[in-house]
Amino acid sequence: MPREFSRGRRVADLIQRELAILIQMEIKDPRVGMVTVNEVKVSRDLAYAEVYITLLPEDNYQQAIDVLNHASGFLRTRLSKILVTRTTPKLRFHYDDTIENGARISKAINLAIKKDLANHPDQLESGGSSSEKNEG
Repeated sequence: MPREFSRGRRVADLIQRELAILIQMEIKDPRVGMVTVNEVKVSRDLAYAEVYITLLPEDNYQQAIDVLNHASGFLRTRLSKILVTRTTPKLRFHYDDTIENGARISKAINLAIKKDLANHPDQLESGGSSSEKNEG
């Protein structure tokens, strides 16, 4: 039987959904653009929630993170009315750069493939490496 989601994971998912709505509707600061809540990680004792976000425009993300961390008490109060837990985790916002890192790595891989094909044009015509030819 598959293992059920832990309580912490369920709380994190609920916080993620509700924070996305609360930030969009309640935070009117112009320094915060369009925010996407990518992930929430809740500590075992539900004391802290690490909130990972991306935003548009990305040019001033540190300022937006500072605004959200400053508004975390307000957001926590709003969450406390939604969550059915004894305590509401303290929110700590972080910029999630995994999308940027993924794009950078993908670009590096594509560049390496292009360089490899430029150095070995015979692989392009045959459609595979020499080891694949020997196996066939």
